[in-house]
Amino acid sequence: MLVNNAGYGYRAAVEEGEEEDTARLFQTNFWGPIELIKAVLPDMRAKRSGAIINISSIAALGTAPGSGYYAASKCALEGLSDGLRAETAPLGIKVMAVEPGAFRTDFAGRSLTQSDTVISDYEETAGARRIGKDKSHGTQKGDPDKGARLIIQAIEAEDTPFRLLLGSDAVRFAKETMERRRKEYDKWREFSCQSDFQD
Repeated sequence: MLVNNAGYGYRAAVEEGEEEDTARLFQTNFWGPIELIKAVLPDMRAKRSGAIINISSIAALGTAPGSGYYAASKCALEGLSDGLRAETAPLGIKVMAVEPGAFRTDFAGRSLTQSDTVISDYEETAGARRIGKDKSHGTQKGDPDKGARLIIQAIEAEDTPFRLLLGSDAVRFAKETMERRRKEYDKWREFSCQSDFQD
């Protein structure tokens, strides 16, 4: 079993993001897991058995201001995971993407970074989430020990989900996000269908 859990957060408005910072973020949150996946797959394929668990985030469902780069790294990991799941399922290899909410880890502590570039026009959006204004560290609802046990139960289940929400905040956020998306899709459905060729 492989669990890709390494990762960290990065706060910046998109315009404030610095190339070196964002490259390092993607190396850790996206390219690093790929390297590990490619390292374990030959043995898993040979055994026709295995499990790959990629820790994503609810940020892959909906992005808060100032978290665009972090969310993009998790969206990329989920997209890759989805393709990997389809490729490896016939080989007996499970793939699961975990979408946790806020857990009482060091994510909002030492693991949270931000851009040195500050543009005052973003003070009300991305600026509102700068590290100095984030007081969530140590108060998150999620219990890491319980979360780890639930991940193992889910991957060992016969009907392992591909996406596993983790935490009541994640469940609530996903429901609200899906409802907003559904309303928007429905509102624009007829408009969207106008791009088809006419038979």
